[in-house]
Amino acid sequence: MKVAQLLKALEFTCLQGSLEQEVSSVEYDSRKVKENSLFICIRGAVVDGHKFVPDVIEKGAKTLIVEEAIQAPEDVTVILVQDSRYAMAFISAAYFGNPADQLKVIGITGTKGKTTTTYMVKSILENAGHKVGLIGTIEAIIGDQVIPAANTTPESFVVQEYFRKMVDAGCDAVVMEVSSQGLMLHRTQGFVFDFGIFTNIEPDHIGPNEHRDFDHYLECKSMLLKQCKVGIVNRDDAHFEQIIKGHTCQLETYGFSPEADLRAEDAQLIGGKGTLGISYHLKGLLDFPVEIDIPGKFSIYNSLTAIAICRHFGVSEDNIIKALKVARVKGRIEMVKVSDEFTLMIDYAHNAMALESLLSTLREYHPHRLVCLFGCGGNRSKLRRYDMGEVSGKLADLTIITSDNPRNEEPQEIINDIKIGIGRTSGKFVEIIDRKEAIAYAIHHGEPGDIIVLAGKGHEDYQEIKGKKYPMDERVLIADILAGK
Repeated sequence: MKVAQLLKALEFTCLQGSLEQEVSSVEYDSRKVKENSLFICIRGAVVDGHKFVPDVIEKGAKTLIVEEAIQAPEDVTVILVQDSRYAMAFISAAYFGNPADQLKVIGITGTKGKTTTTYMVKSILENAGHKVGLIGTIEAIIGDQVIPAANTTPESFVVQEYFRKMVDAGCDAVVMEVSSQGLMLHRTQGFVFDFGIFTNIEPDHIGPNEHRDFDHYLECKSMLLKQCKVGIVNRDDAHFEQIIKGHTCQLETYGFSPEADLRAEDAQLIGGKGTLGISYHLKGLLDFPVEIDIPGKFSIYNSLTAIAICRHFGVSEDNIIKALKVARVKGRIEMVKVSDEFTLMIDYAHNAMALESLLSTLREYHPHRLVCLFGCGGNRSKLRRYDMGEVSGKLADLTIITSDNPRNEEPQEIINDIKIGIGRTSGKFVEIIDRKEAIAYAIHHGEPGDIIVLAGKGHEDYQEIKGKKYPMDERVLIADILAGK
């Protein structure tokens, strides 16, 4: 491709060289540059891409995208832009042939619920005959290909590369998690979302490397409603008015509020043999009963979001009801059947806020006992350990303290920190360092009516010890324990 084709959608100044320059590849990692590459100089938190200009020229880069004037031989085309990350999104879209134009693109943002909602939407749409790609916190899914994720929202170049692969694999839709960082760093520019979903917002990701304060976090999240055609927003969120301020999309709402376009009424907790769920009646733009085998009020919100999107795809009532019944997300309130007498589940809750939300939800089911098994990661804040210990001590009838990813710390030291938090409560606990032994203890001591939660690992299938990742999937451990291994 020629430089001019890649810059079609951008404002820029050509400092030197020719827009007719041929481009063999687009790169933002200097290590990947080859002959005739176009190199984008990105200013990162740690590294400034402008520093690699001499290196990439030596490797054969013939086009540079910069935010400041630089020295380069006269046969190198130098393009000045205001923001090279923003430019990268549009250049990447053009480079891959604007694949988003051939997909219905669904973006989901919010503090909680993004992951579960993306899988619910994928499940319902596929049930109705669509082929759906997914980009999220856990993985990207393109047809039969599954790619583990490094970021919730990858760099814009990777997003466009995935879109291209999805189109080539026959996908007609893609559902993706959109992080506040992704929006702030323009990873989702270069195309317009067909649907933008805002699940909720709570103080999170605030700190020196993320957002300076809550207002900035909210402002970044709300950018999605200026980058989509239809915005679907939780009407019950306390910050609703701030969220929709300045939106440029057609707006729809969901929630329990009488003002919501899609609303849940008459919510009921349901429980069977070793399962927990919830039912409600859907009113407003659609009217039918819904039942989900995932517990808690937040499951209602997640399902309402999924239904709101699927309505636009013309999915039938029957298909929605059927698909919601079987929608599952690995490691997010994932129930594993081990007995008709008690309920066992795996959940990713790995901080105090998530654990408190989960245990409070499960308390509403009035279990005989609520048993919480968890550990904390090594080389992380001790505060998290104290807080998680305190939450479990307060809300669980029994806490089983064990290992998570100890990394370079001694597991017993981490457990001792958790015990400080539990010590602030009158909660009962046992400590078993080996996670498999701890899970075996939980299963073998399960009593009728118990709810047992294995918290912290969720979808992870490894344990990180002393810089090495060892295979460890809790589902496999449970199967081994049940088989007497």
